[in-house]
Amino acid sequence: MNQRDEELASYNPSTLPFRRLGGWVEESSDLQPELEGSVNADVIVVGAGFAGLSTALELTALGAKVIVLEQEICGFGASGRNAGYLLGSMGIEFEMFSKRVGIEHAKKFIRFYDDAVDYVERRMVELDINCDYNRSGILRAAIAPSQEKWLRRSMEIGHELGSTTRFVDQNEMRARGIPPAFLFASEQRGGTLNPGKYVNGLRCAAIKAGVKLYEKTPLLSYTEGPTITCKTPRGSATAPIMVLATNAFTPQLGLLRDKVAPIRVSAIETQQLSSKQLSSLGWQGREGIITPHFMMESHRLTAHDTMVLTVKKLNYVYGSKTPNVPDDHAYAALVRTLRERHPSLKDLGIKHCWSGYVSVAYDALPVVGPSNAQENIFHVAGCSGHGLATHSFVGKLLAERIVGSESELFKDFHHKTPSTLPEPFQWCALKSAFTAAGFYDNWVDRKARVTNTNSAI
Repeated sequence: MNQRDEELASYNPSTLPFRRLGGWVEESSDLQPELEGSVNADVIVVGAGFAGLSTALELTALGAKVIVLEQEICGFGASGRNAGYLLGSMGIEFEMFSKRVGIEHAKKFIRFYDDAVDYVERRMVELDINCDYNRSGILRAAIAPSQEKWLRRSMEIGHELGSTTRFVDQNEMRARGIPPAFLFASEQRGGTLNPGKYVNGLRCAAIKAGVKLYEKTPLLSYTEGPTITCKTPRGSATAPIMVLATNAFTPQLGLLRDKVAPIRVSAIETQQLSSKQLSSLGWQGREGIITPHFMMESHRLTAHDTMVLTVKKLNYVYGSKTPNVPDDHAYAALVRTLRERHPSLKDLGIKHCWSGYVSVAYDALPVVGPSNAQENIFHVAGCSGHGLATHSFVGKLLAERIVGSESELFKDFHHKTPSTLPEPFQWCALKSAFTAAGFYDNWVDRKARVTNTNSAI
């Protein structure tokens, strides 16, 4: 066992400060009051994340009276727990998409993912949202030579479907100061931002626009019909239309249990890097980096000079539950990844960690549309961890559909989502899949260690 392995063996992830709110959001000083009594509107939106707030803003701009119910605070769910990547089609698996829905339909999905990046960039300007956006581009960067064949094949299929990416070779990676653990990459436009500031910007814009926002107001139940009534602990809201922008929490409301599964993802944030540590990295452009592992790694620097790493380990809780608890195994894996990919930061401490849930369909495609025969209840889920751009953009498409001007892009969502398995089979299947993916990813990591060791000799 070498010195680094000894350090990691003695590392205890349970000592890390766990952030119940995620790493980016804080409870606002102007927390909106809990719903009390009876209120009514044209549309009730449940969930105040990217999708819910975007939908409410777009509907309000079209003249609708909108109520938003949020069980905690804006951004409490996945919107305030992600890595802050504004990423288009490069984040999806092109071959699986094309095999699932066909080439022509897949091209339409690619257009949706890439148009979503344009939409968010435009909205940040229109709504005057300052969220530390760095239009640096995103790199899908390999850590082992064996990943090059897969990366180039993925790019080739993506180009056939209309995705615009470019290959970045090792010479360019080194010239740009990308940390040397990352050998070569596929690159696409986009960048990184502070998702807490972004969701708070949407929140402020919604309140300013006249959206009636109720925080700390969980939805207890609702009744269907021409008029929908939502029951909350101290009141009720009625409207002819409801949007469930509740992502991974939707199955707990009795919907999409057979379509999506809530998957737990985790993150760590380091202490602030010193100027010497930043200099040791290079990384002048601060590009967002993801890897082509089955359970990807993401690496990014923040505007306040910390580093955030996410994913590496995925988890599923029996019965599609979403407990807000630490995942020490995931944090330990992320700390090991930090030390291995960035050895110059071996003494850098961890500031805090957090976990959250994204909703994933078995085909990894978005699950968006009407939930009932009357088509007055809509759902938004299944963006599989790529929801910053896509869930924001879905808000615009949903708003247009609700007011009667359905766009072609919204129609493109129409596909047959495969059914999930009942318990305990789903738990067994997902745990088995994560274990198999972990074995393969560990094999890739071992090959990367050998490569790095040989390069250092």
